[in-house]
Amino acid sequence: MGMYRRISVFMLPVAALLFATCCNQRGKSSMFRSENNVEFDTVSVVAHHHLEGDTANPYCNILVDFVYPVTSNKMNLEGLQKFFIRNVLGVPYDTLSPSDAVGAYVRDYIENYTADANTYRESVDEIKEFNSLISGMNVTESEHYVQDFFYSYYETLSDSIVYNRHGVLSFQVKQSNNKDGAVSYDSYRNYVLNLGTGKPVTENDIFNPGYDLLMQRFIVAALQEQCNVDSVEELEDIGFFGVREIMPNQNFLLNDKGIIYTFNKGEYSAYQLDAPVIFIPYETILSLLKENSIAAKLANL
Repeated sequence: MGMYRRISVFMLPVAALLFATCCNQRGKSSMFRSENNVEFDTVSVVAHHHLEGDTANPYCNILVDFVYPVTSNKMNLEGLQKFFIRNVLGVPYDTLSPSDAVGAYVRDYIENYTADANTYRESVDEIKEFNSLISGMNVTESEHYVQDFFYSYYETLSDSIVYNRHGVLSFQVKQSNNKDGAVSYDSYRNYVLNLGTGKPVTENDIFNPGYDLLMQRFIVAALQEQCNVDSVEELEDIGFFGVREIMPNQNFLLNDKGIIYTFNKGEYSAYQLDAPVIFIPYETILSLLKENSIAAKLANL
């Protein structure tokens, strides 16, 4: 079994983000299987920052829960860590260590929030100056009215290991953003690594040419079954759109049972619906799989 260790930093002042870590809970997890011999740690950071340090002011709140590899006997560890950092936190952080990358990401988030608030304040001042030149106008009832205060930001960012066996490492990144207490926007990004080659797995790696139109049928059929409806029209009635044009979107995971597609909100469904997750078993698409591809090998286990 692989193992993980949790490094936690909770509710720290910005200046302390990189300096207060606590290592604990090292142990085995059934999530991480022995075949790949990859061990994982987790860096967890929560930061809460009020504008100008005044608790009466709006604030930003960010939670990062970053799972990353610490040992690997199949793929170069530095390259594997860099792949995780780049795809969870972003390219600007992939030259840093995992803990430093998380700290830098959180600091940049707070700095960007502060910059947005300053830009808003400058815009408010300009609009107020303009409004003062208009005589006899009730500004509070006009289209030029602006509120003095900025709004709060919230973000959560995490990744989870979905499959870690037979030379395949699948993981998912979830990011949620919310501004001004409005509805959160959740996004899911899926990644599959072939630990034998050290390269990400793409649709072109696992499917024969012309797969996309054929996969379209399987995706629509799976979506109808999942939603317990019999037609595309019924899918549209419950909030889906463009279903007849739905295509594989490269946002997939692999396990030993099949391929899992995630379509984020707004791709083919209204934001009020959960992001569609479509599972298609290998047995359904064997004719589409490239011979000797990593997916074909998983299908033949």
